[in-house]
Amino acid sequence: MSDELWSLVEPLLPGPGPKLVEGRPRVPDRQALCGILFVLHTGIQWEYLPQELGFGSGMTCWRRLAAWNDAGVWDQLHVVLLRKLRSKGKLDWSRAVIDSSHVRAARRGPKAGPARSTVGGRAASTTS
Repeated sequence: MSDELWSLVEPLLPGPGPKLVEGRPRVPDRQALCGILFVLHTGIQWEYLPQELGFGSGMTCWRRLAAWNDAGVWDQLHVVLLRKLRSKGKLDWSRAVIDSSHVRAARRGPKAGPARSTVGGRAASTTS
């Protein structure tokens, strides 16, 4: 991760909470973020994050990701990066995509009741 990108991310990260038990020293945030990006980029499972890379354990990175998500870091970073790109004229809206989500209805619609008339087991004509 470049120093420039880290300088944008670092101020958004919450400070570490109090250490409740003695143990290993806390993995620096920059290293944990690099571990998170490595897992997301490669698609490996968190538990298979190689310790030799120096990012801490997969569980450490996963916990840090969850904590930062709860703190709203990613939404804030998104806004910061959009502002920076917009100020440099680097946003190309010609390639933008509008996406939507499909949500399952919680309940079914109303059942056909006595208000609907049927003729011979079929719905009454609306054209006559």
